[in-house]
Amino acid sequence: MATDLLSIMKPPPKLTVSQWADSTRKLPVGSPFPGSWRTDRAEYQRGIMDAFSDPQVERIVVMTSAQVGKTEILNNIVGYFCEHDPNGPLMVIQPSLEMARAWSTDRLAPLIDSTPALKNLISDPKAKEGDNSILQKIFYNGARVTISGSNSPASLASRPIRIMLMDEVDRFPLSAGQEGDVVALASRRTQNYFNRKIALFSTPTVKNESRIEAAFEQSDQRFWEVPCKCGHFQALKWRHVKWEDKKPETASIECEKCGSEWSDIERKQSLKKGRWNSNAEFTGTAGFSLNALSSPWTSLEGLVREFLEAKAHGTESLRVFINTALGESWAEDSEEIKPNEIVERREVYSNPVPDGVLVITSSVDVQKDRIECLVCGHGHLSEMWFLDHKIWYGDPANDSIWNDLSLYLSTDWSLVNGKTIKISQTLVDSGYETQRVYQFIKRQGGHRINASKGVGGAGRPAVGRASKSNSARVAVMPIGVNTLKETLFARLRNVDPGPGYWHIPDFFDQEWCYQLTAEKAVKRYSKGIPRIEYIKMRPRNEALDLAVLNLAAFAMLNVNTEKIQQRLEDVRKPEKAKPLPRYMKPKTTWAKRFK
Repeated sequence: MATDLLSIMKPPPKLTVSQWADSTRKLPVGSPFPGSWRTDRAEYQRGIMDAFSDPQVERIVVMTSAQVGKTEILNNIVGYFCEHDPNGPLMVIQPSLEMARAWSTDRLAPLIDSTPALKNLISDPKAKEGDNSILQKIFYNGARVTISGSNSPASLASRPIRIMLMDEVDRFPLSAGQEGDVVALASRRTQNYFNRKIALFSTPTVKNESRIEAAFEQSDQRFWEVPCKCGHFQALKWRHVKWEDKKPETASIECEKCGSEWSDIERKQSLKKGRWNSNAEFTGTAGFSLNALSSPWTSLEGLVREFLEAKAHGTESLRVFINTALGESWAEDSEEIKPNEIVERREVYSNPVPDGVLVITSSVDVQKDRIECLVCGHGHLSEMWFLDHKIWYGDPANDSIWNDLSLYLSTDWSLVNGKTIKISQTLVDSGYETQRVYQFIKRQGGHRINASKGVGGAGRPAVGRASKSNSARVAVMPIGVNTLKETLFARLRNVDPGPGYWHIPDFFDQEWCYQLTAEKAVKRYSKGIPRIEYIKMRPRNEALDLAVLNLAAFAMLNVNTEKIQQRLEDVRKPEKAKPLPRYMKPKTTWAKRFK
């Protein structure tokens, strides 16, 4: 009797997630393998799942391709903590509330319904009222599962969570409303639990912008390695796949050490003998990288055909293949100007305003501790000279700094021929200290100095129609920033002095040259349509912004430089001698005329 009582009071054996799944999890009818779950069908799943039952691991990062069973791994983790280790609430975060509801209905409900150990712990897994709902499941043993969308700030900032599972984090928004970074906000909810687990799952997206890739790089970076007949273990990469031209059926895997080739059957046999190998020091975060080459449910021939088809359909399809089949981030095509090349292009001007300048413009940028002004000279056929870069340090809220700017903008500029010209058009960025900018513009009369406001997006005109819908009733010029940056990068790539070339004086320092090249153009695709975005590569880019505004100022003038150039050339030509009047011409006899 006492023995029976002790056996009842004895706690259940401590299992790993994979052991729980093998002994408890049932797959529903209609799945590829209905019935009892078997981890050894894809051995790499064991290491990922068991990291969640390892007390030394606090954070788990899974950067994976499609077709490797990631969803079922996530299901097993949820089932394990609900049935075997229910000591603390669990949350699953999907990219959106719509996806959260779909995951609850299509994944969580079938998991509970097909696994008796879970089904017996809940009143009605499909209930929409009472304790259970689509976005919350409460079990009799105290386990609680909350499903949320990353676009729902309220659900990310309430009760504490012990197990935090975030799925497809590369599709999360940058911020949850005004609350800040979604991943950081969700992670903070676990800080009350000493035995917490924070997991990030996702297919990577764009290099240098991928959340999952950045998190993986901070982990111990585990790769699934499989053995060759020679005994060498290697992580399977696309570079190891070989095939004859236009014959995907000949695809094989090449050993990077002995050079032998494995058939697809040999690849799948080798997968069962694989192991996870770390490439960095473990500091509490276990990171797993996995691609479709390690999946027993894919074929080499199918992957090669998929690759060739993606390659034939263009960049967008190839990016999908890189992300979803290879589990790697996509390096965008970019147009980046190297700053050292700009530094080396600096030249000595023989005159403050070199020969060839026809019109002068300027641009003004307002910062919290200074005002910067860039002056440019424009010539025929888009040739341009940077003439001066002036900085006045001080608080833009004070009048003195604006008075100095006003005096500078009224300066005469001496041409090579001795004549002087003034700045024809100035644009002042109104993004900071807006009201002071408006006051300054009104004092100048507005005839050659205007406020500006940058407008993003492709296809915008360089300068749009002025708007006076502001408290000061000042005309504000909308500037098509992307359009003008395209022009800027095109001009900077021109290395031959002459039409379209931009001259940089030697007294502009290296920092200014670096600021001019502080961004790069990146080609992105939205629904198959390519578009260009500009990404900052350096923290300061004032020189670039000022150059863009000078382009806009020149565009506002709508100057016919060809006529100005022709007029100057006519002035420079020596005057032709006027013909003598007829009565002053010497007389010519008929004899001399026919001589």
